[in-house]
This record gives sequence, structure tokens and C-alpha cells, in this order.
Amino acid sequence: MSQAVTYVIDPSHSRAGFRVRHLMVANVRGEFSGIAGTVVLDAQNPANSKIEAAIDVTTIETRDNQRDQHLKSADFFDVEKFPKITFVSKKVAPAGQGEWKVTGDLSIHGVTREVVLDVEGPTPEVKDPWGNLKIGAPAATKANRRDFGLVWNVALEAGGVLVGDEVAIDLEVEMARQT
Repeated sequence: MSQAVTYVIDPSHSRAGFRVRHLMVANVRGEFSGIAGTVVLDAQNPANSKIEAAIDVTTIETRDNQRDQHLKSADFFDVEKFPKITFVSKKVAPAGQGEWKVTGDLSIHGVTREVVLDVEGPTPEVKDPWGNLKIGAPAATKANRRDFGLVWNVALEAGGVLVGDEVAIDLEVEMARQT
């Protein structure tokens, strides 16, 4: 019999970060703080575990307000038409001791592509000071932004482009057990 447990992502203790090459010389980092979703964890049969998550794209923060506004515009995320990034898992497979490959559909800018998240953990449950049972897990993947219709760029005089295509994505997620 399955002993699946449902956890809800705690948005105030979770983040979705990204890193992308800028001017071909350095990486710009940013993050989204508006993460919501559920994780159904089946410890007896991890393949039955499921993840559904959404990120509020309007919460993007790169430490540069002008860049953040440009990223929200139709040149990039077009938050008026596509206010959320979503992920729905399709497969969970072991990848080593305490490591998992979670395959799922990532939807950005109205385009859905399959990605594989490298997930560690989750941590053992701990009880917070208010009696809630919590777990956490980091995850990472890479994606080509052009695959999601994020194609805006500027060619540089010396060669190359203003914004790289490969985006490294890293997540830190804390979840609370639902009773």
C-alpha cells in the first residue's frame, strides 16, 4: 500500500534562481520568489511521486530594475500574456544515493518542453517551532531559452551576443506536510 505524503511548497522559504551569460564575459544571476505548488512523495515507491509547481514571473529580481522590467516585457517573458512558469513531473527515477532525476514538462512563455531536474534529497522531516513538519530539496537543470521562444538578443560589435542561450536553473524548495 502506498504511503504517499503531500507537501505544499513554502514560498517564503523557497526560490528559483537562474544564471545566463551576459556580453559573453560574465554571468547574470536572478531569481523568482513567487513559487507555489505541491509535491506528493511516496517513500515506498518513489516512482509514484509527483511534483506540480508554478512560478509567478512578475517576481523576477536581478538587482537591476531596468533589466527586470525588460525581462517582464514582450521581448522576453511577456508577463501580460504569460504570467506563470509551470512544471509538472512525469517520471521520478533514482540517480544515486539520495539523488533523483525528475523528468517533467516545463512551460515558459507559452511553450512546453521536457526537462530533467537533478534533485537531491529530500531532507528528513523536521518539526518547526509551530509544529509543522517540513522537508527541503535543491534541484537544478539547464535549458536553452530559445527553445521557449525567448529569442530577443543583440549582436555585439566584437562578435557574440548580448545574452547567452543556455540558462542554468537552480531551485531551493522548502515544503510543509499537509495533514
